This record gives sequence, C-alpha cells and structure tokens, in this order.
Amino acid sequence: MTRRVVALVSGDVQGVGYRWFVRGQAAARGLAGSATNLADGRVEVVLEGPEDDVRAVLDALTGPDAPGAPRDVAPTDEDPVGASGFTTG
Repeated sequence: MTRRVVALVSGDVQGVGYRWFVRGQAAARGLAGSATNLADGRVEVVLEGPEDDVRAVLDALTGPDAPGAPRDVAPTDEDPVGASGFTTG
C-alpha cells in the first residue's frame, strides 16, 4: 500500500546536513518526496512510497544517525499523488 506523509521536523535541523540525510534515507528505500528548510527553523519532509519504507524513514528522522538534534516529528498523512524523485530545497 502506498503512503504519503508530510512531516514537520523541529530542533537543530538546519545547516547540519539534515536534508541530505533525509534524501539518502529516502533513496535507500526508493521513496519519492522532498526535504525543505522552512523559515521558522523546521524542515518539512514529504515521503511517498510503500508504507513500511515510509515508516522506517520516519523512525530514522529522529534516530541516532540523524545529524543535528532533531527533537520532534509531526507527521500528517495525505492522499498519495504518484510522486517520483526526491528534491531538497
């Protein structure tokens, strides 16, 4: 089953390579989406793909290998849109 999640990640997540970490995690599992810095210091992460893979990347967002100091992940499910590729902005 395909799942799409938009997650807002707070903490020390800008200027530490966090978006590139997310991109690598998503690529390793073949997920589409994006990781974008927000003006308020959070990073918006969009993930779309198989449910188990999305869940694994969500878990990694605050895991011990994540750069910086991510504190909180607030995920919201959305309807899948058939996304492809992964961007960092």
